[in-house]
Amino acid sequence: MRQAGRYLPEYRALKEKSSFLEMVRTPALATEVTLQPLHRFPGLDAAILFSDILVIPEALGQPYAFRDTGGIAMSYRLETRAQIDALAPAAAIPEKLFYVADALALLKKELAGSHALLGFGGSPWTLATYMVEGGSSDEFERIKTLFYTERATFDALLEKLTAALIVYFQMQICAGADAIQIFDSWGGLIAGPDYEAASLKWIRAIIAALPRDFPVILYAKGTAPHLTDQAFTGARVISVDWTTDLSIVRRTLPANIAVQGNLDPVLLNTTPDIVRRETTRLLESMRGTTGHIFNLGHGITPRAKIECMETLVDTVTLWRN
Repeated sequence: MRQAGRYLPEYRALKEKSSFLEMVRTPALATEVTLQPLHRFPGLDAAILFSDILVIPEALGQPYAFRDTGGIAMSYRLETRAQIDALAPAAAIPEKLFYVADALALLKKELAGSHALLGFGGSPWTLATYMVEGGSSDEFERIKTLFYTERATFDALLEKLTAALIVYFQMQICAGADAIQIFDSWGGLIAGPDYEAASLKWIRAIIAALPRDFPVILYAKGTAPHLTDQAFTGARVISVDWTTDLSIVRRTLPANIAVQGNLDPVLLNTTPDIVRRETTRLLESMRGTTGHIFNLGHGITPRAKIECMETLVDTVTLWRN
């Protein structure tokens, strides 16, 4: 995930020589960025591929870039059914995104079994928001309007994205990913009763198409009322944002579903003492439970402090349940 390195000086030094998109598309550079946090913090137990969820729209024919003022800009906005129908088929994914498979293969060799290797991608709903809005959005009016007024067109887009993601995740698994994380970052934007039709049913279809019992982690920001439904998608792990009491979630979900999270990433911008206190509080709240993967409740920010991250890793690795 691109957020993983933005606070590291070694990442910033590399970015002075190569753009973000160049690093994503160059397997050797993507491998280097992926490994940077592991080299600095040996206590980490997994590597997550350096990439971006928007490689899928790009592979389908809708490139993306970063606005000078911040946020994402797609090369154009999906406005008609004809534009959706003109998107490339799922079969084009392996050829268009070969560099992702190549990076995973390099990482698998470099890690040599020392750490788990995670692949990832966006959910169909989250990708569709960028594609229909034309980039980052504050209100998400266009995608919601499409969902409510032109359901057949909406479904056609989500079907294309679902098919593409199935091929993409299968490719990542074949290239060596030990688990796949699906990011439904904008899942909390749709009205609660419509979350199933807009997002969750498509996620369920993706997981059903992957190898049986392959580990899938599902993260959907702002969807606390739907955590139980998410637990029955076939995902093995439900990743939880920082707004929810994780100990309550653990007691609520089936015992065979692991939970991941959920420290507020902003805490890493504060002080080591605060990080130690809040990390310990979260760990103590989970004492006596099983199936907890410690993680942040969202992506790490560029303002995170190295000393705070060091404290976080030390606190977690030294704690005993």
